[in-house]
Amino acid sequence: MATVPTEVDSIGVPPPPPMAHTRPRKFMDFIWDADTHLKSAAEKKLLFKIDMLILIPICLSWWMKYIDQSNLANAYVSGMQEDLSIKANEYTYMGVLYNIAVCICTIPGSMAITKIRPSYFLAGCELGWAAFTFAQAGAKTVPQMYAFRFLVGVFESPFQTSAVFVIASWYTPSELAKRVALYFIAGPCGSAFSGFMQAAIYSTLNGACGLAGWRWLYIICGCMTVPVGLGLLFLLPDYPDNCRSPFITVEERAMAKARCSKAGIKKSTGKFTDRAFLKKVFGSWRWYTLVFFYLIYALGVQDANYFAIWLKAKKFSVDDRNLLSAAMYLITIPACCSYAWISDLTGSRLWLCVVPLCLANIPLGIIAICAGTTTKQGILMVEMAFVFCEIVLITHIFYTWIAEICRDDAEERAFIMGTLNALFNACNAWLSIVIFKQTYGPRFKRGFFTTWIFIIICIPGFFFIDYMHKRQLRQEAAAGAVVGTHYLGEEVGLESDDKKIAA
Repeated sequence: MATVPTEVDSIGVPPPPPMAHTRPRKFMDFIWDADTHLKSAAEKKLLFKIDMLILIPICLSWWMKYIDQSNLANAYVSGMQEDLSIKANEYTYMGVLYNIAVCICTIPGSMAITKIRPSYFLAGCELGWAAFTFAQAGAKTVPQMYAFRFLVGVFESPFQTSAVFVIASWYTPSELAKRVALYFIAGPCGSAFSGFMQAAIYSTLNGACGLAGWRWLYIICGCMTVPVGLGLLFLLPDYPDNCRSPFITVEERAMAKARCSKAGIKKSTGKFTDRAFLKKVFGSWRWYTLVFFYLIYALGVQDANYFAIWLKAKKFSVDDRNLLSAAMYLITIPACCSYAWISDLTGSRLWLCVVPLCLANIPLGIIAICAGTTTKQGILMVEMAFVFCEIVLITHIFYTWIAEICRDDAEERAFIMGTLNALFNACNAWLSIVIFKQTYGPRFKRGFFTTWIFIIICIPGFFFIDYMHKRQLRQEAAAGAVVGTHYLGEEVGLESDDKKIAA
């Protein structure tokens, strides 16, 4: 393999060791990265550092985001309603204002990550929502909570897409899906942890220092969020092209650039307002197709949100409701992890989106058709269908697929990811009111049939995405565009079939 000419050569630093190294495959190669046996010791050391400096801090931040996001519901049922005299729909309006902030700020925030160092931007988001988490602990009136919830939404809104953008800027296709999966799984773990934490806080700190238990919840969450935000500030190595982390050597930075170049991952230019960028985004199939089918998919994975309502209507005990909800996560988390592992192992994104949706049609169909049953056997069948319905979740695979489809344009990748999140929140806000009205429960016939149809539509939709992507690659190949020859606008000297490729 050719050496990688970089700025380090001019100051006498030897080039990084070759990244290709062959040894017999071990069992862990199939469990973690399928190409580990091809990596040199130096590259494996770099990958370990990236996992420690990027993946762990970002997963902890996402975990804390879900804890903070879940606090409103936990606080509401733990004394906040009485202390703030919350009446009628005021609690609902707090959630609405949060969603409005997310819809407004997600796209600008997702684009900002292409111009601002992630260590500054993501840490600023985390510390910003930490500040207003503390503020909620001191809220005295409902309007104050309105303001604080809106501001929490402002700071939390760009985090999901920005974090995935950063992860996709460092990892190769054989490494990416499982890392994105771990990131997304951290969220539901945070929601589950928040409930247990609120129960513990309420039983031990309610009334301590004259503060209600729900106020202590916000204080403790704020205290947990601040160090995680500081960890992002001091640990995140930003991007391969502008990395200045003291934990990553100059040689490792050059190797990181070479890895990205080989994978075809392009540097962000920060230009997303000029005519050329807008023409490329809105003149291409990618924005319309990816956004449309993601919206259909995301709006179709709502059934689990109504599991608790169905269980309550069927006279299940409180303990049973909690245990069955936990059982659903015990199925979902391993399923999501297995999709990611198989996807990275095989290199397939299409089939790891399509197969789970095909399998999920069984429980989703049962829920849509039989949710109103009153027989003992029917109730058991629907109960099991709810427990297994979240095997439909392939969000992490879809985001990985988007990152790969748009890897040649960082701004387009950030814009599409931001649009997905913003439009989903905007559509979900009104669609759930239309198809999942409380008066329709617990049967929710209109809602369950709609979500089932959405998932069915996605299956041919994903084949269409794959067709369009392959057509694009053929067109690029025919035009002489070879992916992986340039990174950051500089030639990196990679070789293919013993011939040096020059852009």
